[in-house]
Amino acid sequence: MMVSVLLPKNVVLVASSVQIADYYPAERYDLLQIRDSLNSTANLHSRWTGPPCIDNVSNWFGVSCSNGHIVSLELEEIQLAGILPPGFLQNITFLNKLSLRNNLLSGSLPNLTNLVNLETVFLSQNHFSDGIPFGYIDLPKLKKLELQENYLDGQIPPFNQTSLIDFNVSYNNLDGPIPQTRVVQSFPSSSFEHNSGLCGRPLEKLCPISPPPPSPAIPPPSPPPPPKEDKKKSLKIWSVALIAAGSALVPFLVMLLFWCCYKKVHEKEKSNEGQAGEGSAHLSEKKMPDSWSMEDPERRVELEFFDKTIPVFDLDDLLRASAEVLGKGKVGSTYKATLESGAVVAVKRVKNMNALSKKEFVQQMQLLGKLKHENLVKIVSFYYSKEEKLIIYEFLPNGSLFDLLHESRGVGRIPLAWTTRLSIIKQTAKGLAFLHQTLHSHKVPHANLKSSNILIFRENDIYRAKLTNFGFLPLLPSRKASENLAIGRSPEFPEGKRLTHKADVYCFGIILLEVITGRIPGNGSPGNNETSGDLSDWVRMVVDNDWSTDILDVEILAAREGQNEMLRLTELALECTDIAPEKRPKMSEVLRRIEEIQPMIEEND
Repeated sequence: MMVSVLLPKNVVLVASSVQIADYYPAERYDLLQIRDSLNSTANLHSRWTGPPCIDNVSNWFGVSCSNGHIVSLELEEIQLAGILPPGFLQNITFLNKLSLRNNLLSGSLPNLTNLVNLETVFLSQNHFSDGIPFGYIDLPKLKKLELQENYLDGQIPPFNQTSLIDFNVSYNNLDGPIPQTRVVQSFPSSSFEHNSGLCGRPLEKLCPISPPPPSPAIPPPSPPPPPKEDKKKSLKIWSVALIAAGSALVPFLVMLLFWCCYKKVHEKEKSNEGQAGEGSAHLSEKKMPDSWSMEDPERRVELEFFDKTIPVFDLDDLLRASAEVLGKGKVGSTYKATLESGAVVAVKRVKNMNALSKKEFVQQMQLLGKLKHENLVKIVSFYYSKEEKLIIYEFLPNGSLFDLLHESRGVGRIPLAWTTRLSIIKQTAKGLAFLHQTLHSHKVPHANLKSSNILIFRENDIYRAKLTNFGFLPLLPSRKASENLAIGRSPEFPEGKRLTHKADVYCFGIILLEVITGRIPGNGSPGNNETSGDLSDWVRMVVDNDWSTDILDVEILAAREGQNEMLRLTELALECTDIAPEKRPKMSEVLRRIEEIQPMIEEND
């Protein structure tokens, strides 16, 4: 006898009536809690439907099954964001592997007490905070525990499971002595490094010795008979008096000397105001504001690093670095800083953010610093004080898209090929689409997209593009302060309309037109030098007449390549710059349409 079982989406399974795989709704419920409370790029709402397991076969992404039970959950690198739901996985008691590494999860680490079959727990490279639950020491089968690259604090529990063979809590904020259990002590120092408060073996950092308990009171000895006074005694008293007077005078002289030096540097800095772009200078002279004195109690705070592959440096190293100004904008100034070690970074000194609390600034930087994409400039580190905020980026040596398009125009310039332009456009769209997907809670994820914020570098004679200066909008105190960003040029901004992701789409459309026409936004029509909207208005006027190739950059016209495809991109750019935000396409749709053009170019080549 055969039995048909009707499942969702009209999928029919035929099985023997002797045994139909058991279904465990409590396990499914726990996974649905994850699906419904977290965001990700894996589209779990459409991929997690129906029963998760049929015998040993899983129907759900990231899930493995055995005998109808869920035994493994692996959701890695899918931008899983949010706080894990209460009672996380408590009904999935047969679970032996949990891996959520390299995501954007925040809040406390999950309680895993009931999951006695767990062997592997990978929760590294997230935003988890608070302490490591002491219940983890009661997981009897635990073999691998990786919690590195989070924001965990407190002490390490005394793990002593003999099954534990892989353990890593590096790059957190843990403190206190490392437990002296045999299991914990068997792991190398790399499992504990970059926790400034940890001490003890196997780290080469001794723990402070507690003061000994006070000893019982002992009667004082009888005082010795007073010595005879003589001339030597009198001389000794005068010596002590002179030394005491000198000791009191020295700090005053040091303070006076420091004030004179500080005043001299301050006057020199003011005399050099406005000349930051003239050659190379010392970063401390270029960057240190009047309010950032050596007495700032936050000045010696260690920098927090997101890229664990670069050599670590501190704020003093940064202040000693030689520097040259790369650019000055309304959001802040950017410097190329060459450290004494030879490492080179880009340092952005932001302004108009003094009203921010430390918590607000740090949380936004931690969110942005964890973003990883080949078309985003990496945020290496950051620094916060009440008067000074620095963002440290990877340094890219070949300038920006603006430089590539507009510098050295004229005789002797090597034209920028159409295939190169299309490649840069495609990479820009990928980076922006990633931001829209990842920072979906931001009103405008990039908010400052323009050609000067698309950095270019060459790799094996191929141009690579990376977006920079993204994610600033939540850091600015008011809408008026954000008018200095690129979104200030969007039609909805001056009208006071609600800002959305579509403001970024508008800015991307302007970049498309800039690449296609070779004109600087604001100079779209001859004799006009106002807003970037003038470029789209001019292109729209020309296109409405006859789809004329007059809009194309003369460098492309001369090469006679890709003109039809450029006109297709022009049509897309005009849709992106529509005056009505709701009529603009989403970035995912924009990227799809750009990628459809690429094969046509390759065939022509």
